[in-house]
Amino acid sequence: MSVKIEIYTKVYCAYCQRAKELLRIKGMDFVEYDITDDQHRAAEMQQRSQQQTTPKIFINDASIGGCLELFDLDEQGVLDTLLEVCRT
Repeated sequence: MSVKIEIYTKVYCAYCQRAKELLRIKGMDFVEYDITDDQHRAAEMQQRSQQQTTPKIFINDASIGGCLELFDLDEQGVLDTLLEVCRT
């Protein structure tokens, strides 16, 4: 199963930049949805995550939260495990 990572971002969001950089460091490809001026995508993100802040990150359609949650998963060693499980 290949991993599918989606991230909803805004251009001026420092947390979005940090989250994308961590995913790049992990060697992961992801689909980015820039919702800065895209109300349709912003509404989609809100419907999927039940939240309004960016970034919002989905791994295989499951919401894992935002930047802080992504870094928490990494610090706990869970992110690597999750990504490895999804790669196999």
